[in-house]
Amino acid sequence: MRRQLLSTLIALVAVILLVSAPVVAQSRAQAPVAAKPAPAAKPWTMPRTPDGAPDLQGVYSNATTVPVARPANLGAKEFYDSEADKAATASAGAGRGGAARPAAAADPEGNGLAVHYDTSQFGLGGPTVKRAASLRTSIITGPEGRVPPVLPEVTKAAQERRAYQQAHQWDSAQNRPLAERCITWGFEGPPMMPVGYNSTLEIVQGQGYVAIVQEMIHDTRVIPTDGRPHGPSVIKRWMGDSVGHWEGDTLVVETVNYNPQVVIQGAQVSDAAKVTERFTRLDADTIQYQFTVDDPKTWVKPFSGEYNMVHIDGPVYEYACHEGNYGMANNLSGARATEKK
Repeated sequence: MRRQLLSTLIALVAVILLVSAPVVAQSRAQAPVAAKPAPAAKPWTMPRTPDGAPDLQGVYSNATTVPVARPANLGAKEFYDSEADKAATASAGAGRGGAARPAAAADPEGNGLAVHYDTSQFGLGGPTVKRAASLRTSIITGPEGRVPPVLPEVTKAAQERRAYQQAHQWDSAQNRPLAERCITWGFEGPPMMPVGYNSTLEIVQGQGYVAIVQEMIHDTRVIPTDGRPHGPSVIKRWMGDSVGHWEGDTLVVETVNYNPQVVIQGAQVSDAAKVTERFTRLDADTIQYQFTVDDPKTWVKPFSGEYNMVHIDGPVYEYACHEGNYGMANNLSGARATEKK
């Protein structure tokens, strides 16, 4: 009898345990668990080179969809209110100068390359290129947002050069444009302006120097920051004579002594031209680039601009300008053949 009673009790306890186990498990699963607080983000600090200068080094892209000149319909508006405002304005068909243009003629790079070839199919444009976020309405800053007019005498001289060029453009290689001769495209600056493709540059630093290697046409600027003065004014350079110094964490570069054939924003500069650039690292991925062009013999007043460069994975690939370029020889030989007829 006792054995029977003991067996019944054991069976009853087993049933109770089996029934109560899921309830306990369910109550445990439903019990609120306090979330662990996310670790606080470490504040970004400016990295520095061994000699204590702000470290700007890295590979960057200065590609941007921001036009150089502000569309006229935006007036003095320097910034869009939001990305939605920016998208709505763009969809309205405002062109580079503010005039509407058909969607088929849209050029996402903003420099006329759409009629040359589709840069996106080579991974050189459109969504394939990393760009710094920007709500600026134009690279040129200020209420006007565009390059000021040149002086009347500059306009007259430019017309005379164009007339001569038209008549003598095939006389020799020296009469061909600087870009065709692989000397300079003009984007390299200073000021350094965004280009439609190959918008990559690398900044390298050493004690007393900052060097900027640009992918487009393979130019390298070597900028001393050791306090030396500019070189003799009789020595003119394609990229000018640049000397830099540090103002806090900003690299300030002043450039003078340009070759008189250098063109900045469509105008040939004078011997009085001076460009001041400012490079400021904002965070781990972004450098703010600002510039001011001052040439009282060319423009009616100075003008300034600003855009951001964004850090990208390198490297900077070689740009071999003359490799496989038969245009120069073909054009000149064709002109000589025409002359013999």
